[in-house]
Order: sequence, then structure tokens, then C-alpha cells
Amino acid sequence: MKSRAENWAEGFPAVEPKRARVLILGTLPSAESIRQGQYYAHPRNAFWPIMGELFGAGRELPYAARLRKLAAQGVMLWDVLQAAHRPGSLDSAIHPRRLAPNAIPELLARHPELGRIAFNGGPAEALFRRHVAKACGDRLAGVELVRLPSTSPAHASRTCAQKLAAWRAALVPAEFSTERKNFRRKLRRGGVKHQVHGVLVARLRPGSDSPGTSWAGCSIVPRCGGRPLP
Repeated sequence: MKSRAENWAEGFPAVEPKRARVLILGTLPSAESIRQGQYYAHPRNAFWPIMGELFGAGRELPYAARLRKLAAQGVMLWDVLQAAHRPGSLDSAIHPRRLAPNAIPELLARHPELGRIAFNGGPAEALFRRHVAKACGDRLAGVELVRLPSTSPAHASRTCAQKLAAWRAALVPAEFSTERKNFRRKLRRGGVKHQVHGVLVARLRPGSDSPGTSWAGCSIVPRCGGRPLP
């Protein structure tokens, strides 16, 4: 019989720059990430190829240099969970009750300048809604919550091009500023309807000024992770 310790996964501290405009939240590091002591270490995870396209923080750089690149862009990294009982690496294997969330409310209190939380996939958003959002309270006022397609190799329903377009719209400063203006305008008009414990949630559709999950109208860059796009 396996002991609890064999299936107990523990995450990493936050990558926390002095000032941040975006917080990227995953669920919990994979077994390979924990083994290497690095965020998104699985070689087939699209996170670092996407960061390479957006900020020059690709896998060709040492890990510490990649983190510095993200910090210089005001991008924080963390996970919703600090630890959980999870056999293997799949989010679906996380035990619904045997888990511990990270101190995200305290992180938000240290960063009142934060404008957006970007969830790396639907499970991260769901865990945040279930275990964290209520405790954040007013700290989420004015913070836009955006669910992005997961960069995990297990999430194969989106192409690399579609993932890259969505992440570009959420993270690149010029497009980030435009989307924030659209979000505030929709708040005033009452057009953003998704809610997490009373907090309005926008789900971005690249190439459009309205929330949604369709990818029509994506503006695709020619390469992803050093490979030509189809």
C-alpha cells in the first residue's frame, strides 16, 4: 500500500517581482516540474515556448534568466494550490478535499497594482473559485480574471497557434491595455456576466472586444516555440 507521502505533491514559492501587472496561476506543478524544481518543466508543456514568443523567455535561456525576463515584464507566477494529494500529474487526479491552497489573498494585498489574474486552464480557475476567491474579498476589486487555454500537453483541443494568440492577448502590454479598457467599458455597461463569488470574469476572445471562448478572428504570429505554424 502506498503511503500518503508518495502521492502528496507540494508546489513552489511565487515568482514575485516588486511590481506586477499580471499573475499567472496554474493548479499545482507536475511531477516532472517538482523533480526539476522548475515551473512548467515538462518538455512538451507549451508555457515556455509561448513565453519565448512573447517576452524572449524561451527554453534556450537558463531557468533563472527566464524568470528574470518575466519579472521585468511585471509577470508573476504561482499556483492555486500549495499542496495536494495527487497520484501522478493530472489535474483530474487532485483529491477534492485533501489539498491546501496558496496564500493568494496575502499576495494580492502586497500587490494592489495588479490588474489581471490569468488562469492556466479551466481547472486552475475552478480551484480558485472553490478554495480561494471568497477569502480574497475586496482585494479582487478591479482585478480582471481571465481563463486561458492550458499549456499542458494533456490539453490538445487547441492548437499551438490558438494558445499563443490567447496568451498574447492576455499578457502582451499593448494588447493587455486594450483589453483592460474593453473590460472596464463592459463593466460600466453590465456586459460582463461571468462571476466568481461576485467577481466579474472576462474570458477573452482574441481579435474581438467581447468576452467569449470562440477563437474566431485570432491574429496569429508566424512561429510558435521556434517551429513554423501550420
